[in-house]
Amino acid sequence: MESSLPYIKPDAADFRSVARALTIVENDLAGSGELLKSLTFKNNAPIIGITGPPGAGKSTLVNSLINSLLTGENKIAVLAVDPTSPFNFGSLLGDRIRMAAHFNHPGVFIRSLATRGSLGGLSAKTIEMTDVLRAAGFNYILVETVGVGQSEVEIAGLADITLLVLVPESGDEIQNIKSGLMEIADAFIINKADRADADLFANNLKKIIHQNRAEQIPVFKTIASTGGGVSEVTSFIFKAPHLKNKRKAYLLAEKAFKIIQFNRMADIDKKRLQEDIAKASAKPGFNFYRFLEGYQKN
Repeated sequence: MESSLPYIKPDAADFRSVARALTIVENDLAGSGELLKSLTFKNNAPIIGITGPPGAGKSTLVNSLINSLLTGENKIAVLAVDPTSPFNFGSLLGDRIRMAAHFNHPGVFIRSLATRGSLGGLSAKTIEMTDVLRAAGFNYILVETVGVGQSEVEIAGLADITLLVLVPESGDEIQNIKSGLMEIADAFIINKADRADADLFANNLKKIIHQNRAEQIPVFKTIASTGGGVSEVTSFIFKAPHLKNKRKAYLLAEKAFKIIQFNRMADIDKKRLQEDIAKASAKPGFNFYRFLEGYQKN
């Protein structure tokens, strides 16, 4: 696993140096811009986005996928995106306990990061940090998102392969899922498929997909807690890196938009904004829109 980064040793088994490079980028420390501009990508590792509603078992599925993808000398990176606390701006869930078995594995690197207020669960930092991992030479990069609903379509701007994870209990709600969320998936995974009505839900989902999508999108049934059905998903991943070549320009535009948006907002200190609005709103006659107009001019 080779790397072009000055912060990561050529053997790249030194995950501490990978972590340092990610910290530099995530926190905009000195040298961050130079590091990003120096990135080169040698193995074109696929980025696998895993999204879906809370409680669908995404973290458990990621844990099982790691087991399946760790063949030969493969090295796997996981970027687990957690919601941001509105009070301390840190990671809110931090529920990486489901991947604890892999924390000390020499071929697995796991990193959590906060959404930093991005409604879609992805920040510009997610994109940049994913590119750092690609340049570090990992064979597969898994990005698990927070699962916050329709705004999860943002994952389509980052991932080469997008897996949408659902559970049989979603059956009553599936008719209400907007086409935007349905259209981002390269494959649907019905997790916890040992539960009642899993087969019925799978059949109904296939009918809805075929009504809304011209191409054949696979539907997999898994029991991630035991590894059931995960090998079929892994086989799909092995064959799927070419899927989004036709959307390359769109994906790059989405990445560019997100990073440009972040850079233009870089001078807005959200914590200070919270403090300023707390003071202003305590005064008589507070008007949110007058406050906002004055704040934008400052």
